[in-house]
Amino acid sequence: MNLRCLSLLMAASLGLGACAVMPSGPTVMALPGSNKTFDQFRGDDYNCRQFAFEQIGGTTAQHNANAAAVGSTVVGTALGAAAGAAFGGSSGAAVGAGAGMLTGAAVGTSAAYNSGYGTQRQYDAAYVQCMYATGNRVPVYGQMVSAPVAAAPHEPVPPSNYQPYYPPPPPPGYAH
Repeated sequence: MNLRCLSLLMAASLGLGACAVMPSGPTVMALPGSNKTFDQFRGDDYNCRQFAFEQIGGTTAQHNANAAAVGSTVVGTALGAAAGAAFGGSSGAAVGAGAGMLTGAAVGTSAAYNSGYGTQRQYDAAYVQCMYATGNRVPVYGQMVSAPVAAAPHEPVPPSNYQPYYPPPPPPGYAH
């Protein structure tokens, strides 16, 4: 296998390994708070995108996915070339490099997926927190906690210092 074929195989492998396309912003919905204008909402959105970007280290999910894919491909190629050289000399090194590159690209695709989507989840969490804290509405999934039901007569009476749990109040300006 000559150098040109190896280069072509490496380029194809890197191209396939970097197929994961990640969103460039939040993947969650946010709505303006009841007492906010659309321009105020746009300003909050811009600030919260910057906040979320800083929380994930100043890199994008796509960048992290690509770095994981390329890194795995490079490591696989180097390990394959070393193993091939150890077992088959110079011709084995080329075959080993090709096999290592394909294996590294396959592993890199999985690593890219996990890295990219993990980064996106962190970004979305920071964005939601920021938008909620600035008084905007952010639909979230889950169950509402209701006030506890009064104790039945046969159950022990709670102590006099018993404080029931109530969920936190909605953000300022929130209307039903």
